[in-house]
Amino acid sequence: MRELVEQLRDRLATVREGGSQAARERHVARGRLLPRDRIDHLLDPGSPFLELGALAAYDMYGGSVPSAGIITGIGRVSGRECVIVANDATVKGGTYFPMTVKKHLRAQTVAEENHLPCLYLVESGGAFLPMQDEV
Repeated sequence: MRELVEQLRDRLATVREGGSQAARERHVARGRLLPRDRIDHLLDPGSPFLELGALAAYDMYGGSVPSAGIITGIGRVSGRECVIVANDATVKGGTYFPMTVKKHLRAQTVAEENHLPCLYLVESGGAFLPMQDEV
């Protein structure tokens, strides 16, 4: 059991890095905040963030689309619980893959079913062109 928990922690740590080191460095060099930093700036101070679907697309697309290229979760903004959807531009320029769409729609469903506002932090290149017919 401990091995499985450790494996889960390792996988979560890996996908939370987002894109490659080079992609993250380019992003920061352009004066942009990384997506998790953008979420942290948006949340009320000390507010937790409950991430949804962190392992979406794990082992899909050659392992090159961590968290399906989008971060979704629930956090408190201005004293109100909200669903937050943030593209990760360090992952294939924030483009949408089929699993990205599925994860995005699931976050919207969670918001609708729980009567929560949905906030979008968009930084996307649109559909991933080689798979646009599936998006």
